Amino acid sequence: MVNVIGLGYIGLPTALMLASHGVEVIGTDYNLGLVETLRDGRTTFKENGLDELFRSAMDAGITFTTEYQKTDTYIISVPTPYDKFSKKVDACYVIAAVNDVLKVCPEGAVIVIESTISPGTIDRYVRPEIEKKGLKIGEDIHLVHAPERIIPGNMVYELLHNNRTIGADEREIGEQIRSLYQSFCRGEIVVTDIRTAEMTKVVENTYRAVNIAFANELAKICRHDNMDVYEIIRICNMHPRVNILQPGPGVGGHCISVDPWFLVGDYPSLAKVIDESMKTNDGMPDFVLNRVYEIMKENGMTDISRVGLYGLTYKENVDDMRESPTLQLLESQAKHLGSSLKVYDPLIEEDRIPNQYHNLDCFLEDVDIVVIMVGHDEIRKNMDKLRGKIILDTRHIYNEECYHL
Repeated sequence: MVNVIGLGYIGLPTALMLASHGVEVIGTDYNLGLVETLRDGRTTFKENGLDELFRSAMDAGITFTTEYQKTDTYIISVPTPYDKFSKKVDACYVIAAVNDVLKVCPEGAVIVIESTISPGTIDRYVRPEIEKKGLKIGEDIHLVHAPERIIPGNMVYELLHNNRTIGADEREIGEQIRSLYQSFCRGEIVVTDIRTAEMTKVVENTYRAVNIAFANELAKICRHDNMDVYEIIRICNMHPRVNILQPGPGVGGHCISVDPWFLVGDYPSLAKVIDESMKTNDGMPDFVLNRVYEIMKENGMTDISRVGLYGLTYKENVDDMRESPTLQLLESQAKHLGSSLKVYDPLIEEDRIPNQYHNLDCFLEDVDIVVIMVGHDEIRKNMDKLRGKIILDTRHIYNEECYHL
């Protein structure tokens, strides 16, 4: 039996995938409301294929509880926030989960940490907690790091098909956990040491963050001299060894916008390119806001309340608002003029912020400038409704004349 600890964006799909492929699974979360929702047969967030996977796992006998179980394998998938001042990972949730596991686990149990952590986190925080209790790692407890590598919007497919990394102190334990993930994973699973596994996950997201920062900086340079950044990128990408990403209004989610800061926090004198790249990405919501002011001035507008932001989530076709560029922009704008921008997102059904709309037509009726912050399928299918509006397209999806970054 496997006890999956933490039933959020990563833990729940992992638990469901294991259960639907013949593994006995009990999912544990401290949030009673979340657990009761799952027990009632309902998922807690929207994701392609998740409901079908949930039904398969329920048919296979998965159960949910707030209690930790006595079993031989634990998968910990709890949040790992970072301190925005020190840029260091906050491992408090991981440490708490490990301590709760240690209260119930039998001798020889394997603790698998899926949560994304900075290199050295297990050495600095997890091992000491185990050793303080007089337990010997490698005998009483075995440690493994198996970082997730999936993206919201395509989680189910990527769980099945993406390659994975297993970091373990002992090869035998690494192979044991590889066999567990092979119950569903069709990708290649590499077994290595724990610190390498920690580093590779953070480096993967840092690589993408730096590439995005280059595109965003290029957009600023092109804006300065009134050049078309998208045409420049298109032509450059015709070179066989060039693959520049698209600029955007910022970087959100809980991976690319967070993980690179772990390296900056741990290696402040070394991670200079990473540091500057993250500052560039973090500055994009303000850049977009300044573009709004420029466009208003150019069109003789003074009423900011006639500006509407399309999209609250951090990426298209997901209901995940974590670190959303739109929220960052609103926070910045509120410091100057108060929160008067109008906002609409078809995937955010509950009221989360002031001036939030729940109908596209009503939203468009009340604004003159539409800032496309997220490229949901809905807006792509309703481009005709934008005619007559002033458009600032930060995602390069509008197919008629408009303003860009």
